Amino acid sequence: MIQFEIGGKKVHPDKIGDVLMQAEMENLSAQIREKIGSIRDPETGEFPTVVIRGDSRDDLHMHVEGSPELIELVRRRMGGDEERTNAMEEEVTGEPRAFLSFTWDDRVLAERIATSLQANGIDTWWAEWCIGAGDSLRQKIDEGLGNCTHFLVLLTPNSISKPWVNQEMDAGLMRKLNRNCKFIPVRYELQPSALPPLLSGMLAPEIKADEDITQLINDIHGISRRPPLGKAPHGASVETKTGYSAAANAVARYFVEATKYGCSMDPMIDVGPLAKEAGLTEEDTKDALYELSAFFRDNHFHVLVRSCLFTEFDRHWKDWDPREDALKLAADIMNDESFPADSKSIADQYGWDPRRLNPAATYLHERGLIRDYKVTGQPQFEYYRIVGKADEMRRFLKSMQ
Repeated sequence: MIQFEIGGKKVHPDKIGDVLMQAEMENLSAQIREKIGSIRDPETGEFPTVVIRGDSRDDLHMHVEGSPELIELVRRRMGGDEERTNAMEEEVTGEPRAFLSFTWDDRVLAERIATSLQANGIDTWWAEWCIGAGDSLRQKIDEGLGNCTHFLVLLTPNSISKPWVNQEMDAGLMRKLNRNCKFIPVRYELQPSALPPLLSGMLAPEIKADEDITQLINDIHGISRRPPLGKAPHGASVETKTGYSAAANAVARYFVEATKYGCSMDPMIDVGPLAKEAGLTEEDTKDALYELSAFFRDNHFHVLVRSCLFTEFDRHWKDWDPREDALKLAADIMNDESFPADSKSIADQYGWDPRRLNPAATYLHERGLIRDYKVTGQPQFEYYRIVGKADEMRRFLKSMQ
C-alpha cells in the first residue's frame, strides 16, 4: 500500500486531496491574518481582528473588525491589492474564453463541445483550430492556457490516465488556485467516483445529450438556473433584525434552538425536514442556506452547520451574547495564571453548560486567538482545551478597551 506523509502525519491516499486543500486554506488564512492583522492605528494602537470562514477558496468568507477609523485605514492600505483583485475579476468575468483539454480518442465529442461553445459566444481554444503546421505545441498551449477564463477538461475512460491531459489539468488547477480562471471538469461515461481526489469536491457535469452542452454554455455565461427567491410563508416571518432575510432568520433560529451543544454538525438534518421545521418551502430553504453559506459546510446530501452560526446568532434568541462571553473568557485567560485550560473545568467554573461555552470559544478561534484543540469523539465541546495565543489575545483585548 502506498503511504503519504504531510507535515509529519501519515495520510491515506484517498484523503490526500482533502488534506492538501486543508493545508492550502490554513496557509492562505495565515497569510491573510499576517498581512491585515499587522496594520495598526498609529493614534490608538489598535490592531484589526480578522475572521475567516470556509473550507476552500471558492467558499472563502472574510471580514475585518475594528473601529471605523481602523477599518478605513485597512481599506487604504489594502487598496493596491483591491485594485489588482478587481482587475482580475474583470478579466475572469468579461467575455468568456475557454480552453478545452481532451485526448485524441475523444476528438469527435470534443469537436461537438468546442463547436457549440464557439457558436454561443464563448471564444474556445481547441487544438484542431489553434495549432497549425510548424507551430510550437508548447507555445500555442501556453497561449491558450494563459488567456482562458474557463479551463474545461473532457474526462472519459480514455482521457483520465493520459499524461498530456493530466499535465494540462495541473496547469488549469494552478490558474484556478490563483483565481485566474474557473476549472470545469466535464464527464462522459465516467462515474464521479473515478475522478482524481483533487476534483472530487467540484461539480463535474456529465455530457449525455445536447441539452447538457447547452447547460454547460449557460453555466459559463453565468445564466442562473436558480429561480427567484419566493415570498416566505407567514409562519416563517421573523421580526428580529439580524441583517438577513426572514427565510434565513427562520433557518438560523431553528439551529440555535435545536442544537444540543452549539457544535459543528449539531444537529444534522436534510433540506426537506429543515424546510418543514422552519415553515418554508424547500426552494426558499435552499435560497436561505445559500444566503447563509458562510455558516454551513458544502455538502450535497445533508445540511451541515458550522459552529460559527451559533456565535453569530445566539445573541438574537438566547439569554447570552457569545461576543461578551468571549471577551470575558479572553480576559480571564490572560489575567489569571491559574485559569483552567480544559473546557469542562472552564464550564464548571463559570456555571455554563457546553451549549453556552462553545460559541464563545468559536468566536475566539475564528479570530486566531486560541489554539486549535479540536478532537473527535467528544461531542460536548467544540474544543477540548481553550489555550490562548498570548500576543494575539493581548492585542485583541487592547482593541476592545
